[in-house]
Amino acid sequence: MNYESRIDSSGDPLGNPMDMANPLSMGGDEDGRSRRRPYLYILIAAVLLVGLWFMLHGGGPESAGDKKDQAPVVSVIAPGSATIEGTINATGTLAARRELPVGSVGEGGQVREVLVEAGQWVSQGQVLAVIDRSVQIQQQAGQGAQIQVAEADARLAQANLDRALKLVERGFISKADVDRLTATRDSANARVRLARAQLGQLQAQSARLNIVAPAAGLLLERKVEPGQVVGAGSGVLFRIAKGGEMEMKALLGEVDIAKISQGINAEVTPVGSSKTFTGQVWQVSPTIDSLTRQGSARIALAYAPEIKPGGFASVKIKAGSVVAPLLPDSAVLSDSKGSYVYIIGKDNKAERRAVKTGLITDKGIAIIEGISGNERIVLRAGGFLSPGETVNPTVVKQ
Repeated sequence: MNYESRIDSSGDPLGNPMDMANPLSMGGDEDGRSRRRPYLYILIAAVLLVGLWFMLHGGGPESAGDKKDQAPVVSVIAPGSATIEGTINATGTLAARRELPVGSVGEGGQVREVLVEAGQWVSQGQVLAVIDRSVQIQQQAGQGAQIQVAEADARLAQANLDRALKLVERGFISKADVDRLTATRDSANARVRLARAQLGQLQAQSARLNIVAPAAGLLLERKVEPGQVVGAGSGVLFRIAKGGEMEMKALLGEVDIAKISQGINAEVTPVGSSKTFTGQVWQVSPTIDSLTRQGSARIALAYAPEIKPGGFASVKIKAGSVVAPLLPDSAVLSDSKGSYVYIIGKDNKAERRAVKTGLITDKGIAIIEGISGNERIVLRAGGFLSPGETVNPTVVKQ
């Protein structure tokens, strides 16, 4: 192998032999690269500055469009203004408007017969239960005999007085004897009246043995059976809803109860029934319970088979009306500063607007201060926005 020829050819990477007579020619390329290096650094710095400018300015018109596309899409509405009927929702129990408890008012006795059943309609004075009166009948018969005895004594006393008056004119009887016979006659007549009064008392007591309805209405409850012994201490034996009138006792918070008054309409729906019954508030509680902070509103209802006293029901009470924008619950937000909504301006930037809420209905919340209803208001996801944030709004028709 020719090692010498290989060493000569490798003196220059391009295959050119080095000029060994001129040592300075070996560092010429290094000096050129050194002179070009500052220009390279300047070029790189310029490229970086241009890239930074594009980043700060959104990358030009095309980047601005991309940025707009990246803005969050939000649904907005323009609610306008409408007449809003206020509604208060509450729950409560059903009951008879005027419940009449009926018991034994006489001396009592054994029940012979019960003539009615719960759920029947009864009239005033109708006999509900019959009490055995065999003893009272005998007492009345004895008192009737006493009247006959007293009447006989009265007739005899009157006859003696009549004879005495004829004899006194002839001088056979003194004036004192006439006075005595007159007193005897008057006493006999008084005993007759007393015996008749005692008979009337026995008859009244006997009549009170029967348990009767004090007024017409619907019989709600029967708590007596034949053979049962009843008296003044037996308690309530029957319960009657006077006239069949019913009511609902609705429990309301002190804020809601201040909004209603007598005569306003209400819609009552008993639990387990699909029917709704219209009634009127006829009484509002004058006091508030200090523990529950609630009061009651009593709603009068006409009789219906679905309205059962003791049952549970829900009610919607109308509480006036107002003309104002109506927003869904999702559009109204609140924090420590109060209620607010987000409004989208012409530049599509979100703006926080404080509002004052009014009536609450099934369709939404009335806004009585803060907006006119012509603004574009964020419908949902307002809690994820911040003031001044740019969004891409989509109008939702109501």
